[in-house]
Amino acid sequence: MPAVSETIHLTLEDAAARVRDRRVSPAELTEACLARIEKVDPRLNAFVTVTAEVARAQAHEATDEIAAGRYRGPLHGIPVAVKDLFATKGIRTTAGSRILADWVPEADATVVRKLREAGAVLLGKLGLHEFAYGISSVNPHFGDVRNPWDTTKIPGGSSGGSAVAVVAGEAYAALGSDTGGSIRIPASLSGCVGLKPTFGRASLFGAVPLAWSLDHPGPLARTVRDVAVAMTAIAGYDPRDPISADRPVPDFLVGIDEGPHKLRVGVPNDHVWDECDPAIATAVRAAIEALARAGAEILEIRWPRAAAYAKAASAVLGVEARAYHEGAFPGRSAEYGPLVRARLASQGDVDADTYARSMRLLLEARGGAADRELDGVDVLAMPTVPSRAWTIAEAKEIARPSEWTRITRIFDLTGQPAISIPCGMDPDGLPVGLQFAARMWDEGAVLRAARAYELVRGPFPLPPLDG
Repeated sequence: MPAVSETIHLTLEDAAARVRDRRVSPAELTEACLARIEKVDPRLNAFVTVTAEVARAQAHEATDEIAAGRYRGPLHGIPVAVKDLFATKGIRTTAGSRILADWVPEADATVVRKLREAGAVLLGKLGLHEFAYGISSVNPHFGDVRNPWDTTKIPGGSSGGSAVAVVAGEAYAALGSDTGGSIRIPASLSGCVGLKPTFGRASLFGAVPLAWSLDHPGPLARTVRDVAVAMTAIAGYDPRDPISADRPVPDFLVGIDEGPHKLRVGVPNDHVWDECDPAIATAVRAAIEALARAGAEILEIRWPRAAAYAKAASAVLGVEARAYHEGAFPGRSAEYGPLVRARLASQGDVDADTYARSMRLLLEARGGAADRELDGVDVLAMPTVPSRAWTIAEAKEIARPSEWTRITRIFDLTGQPAISIPCGMDPDGLPVGLQFAARMWDEGAVLRAARAYELVRGPFPLPPLDG
């Protein structure tokens, strides 16, 4: 068996190539990941549940299939993990909550089933902010997920465990969900790539909701190409999900390496830079300038509806989250953690008129208005988050003022695809995220832009967890 250090930091594609060519077996990759989890997860707490025996059985099955010539593709035999709000047959699914702590689903969520059908090996379920309703991944029920660059800091949320697992070498890819930025925020703060696809591109069947109109499932991984591989596997129409779109699923690797030449990048000159930490703004602008030097065309643009989109997204999320929890809140409020309990209690302040106007703006945006704001450009570029990571202690302060999602939640409302990729480090030694967004159904554009920047930037470092 290869040494753990030789395998855990491979990209998903590199690991897949070795599996395909039988230079390493799925069982060897799985044992390396399980050993890594045992070594580093006591410090990081990325996992709620580790499914070691399930993973070993799936890995041996994949090994036998590949030996028999039944290779399924680049996820076959690759160890992955999923956020613990996606249902997993026979494996508890908690949504990071006390209320669902003992729920063992009878069927997989569709995105989990698709990973299984692609041959992926399930290592376990990943930690998150309680019911995905927050940006820190501090959790009073299952413990706080910690940033691998500085364990006193938050990793971002709500998909904190998903980002940490891939950055720490515990899994080759992970599934997360994004309602206000919950894939892209932890990708930014933890230093990996996170893709929120177009609304309806991947099924939400079997996912515990936060807000029905805004929820998006999507992948996190260490490279853009790895994210594209995972996205290709989980995308597609699902008749059990009413928001799932019946559209062809492209191979998201096609065109991804076209590079920055002739790429038209729009940089909004308003909203996204407001209240942005100067160090973050500097890193993001430097990344955009690096793309320009490599051949991309950079255009400053006005984005007049950005603030309205952000405000509407906040209203929709608050009302729909409260509606989902009406069966348990406030009747079982003592079973919620203090942060989520306080948020749910405050959402009664959003009136019906505000929600109705916000939903009308959402429908207009998804009906073409938001895409028209990209006239003349292929993608928009901006910071992922405007603020530096809180300490875990700061994140536990109830009603601590923040606007963490003021940029990311725009694209949950418009439904447009958006991706975060690391573009530098802040003065505290934590990663900074560069975000690209594109028109509805054009994940290819954000993947191409992010990959172009990745090639210009070069390899991004991993946190020093082995010292």
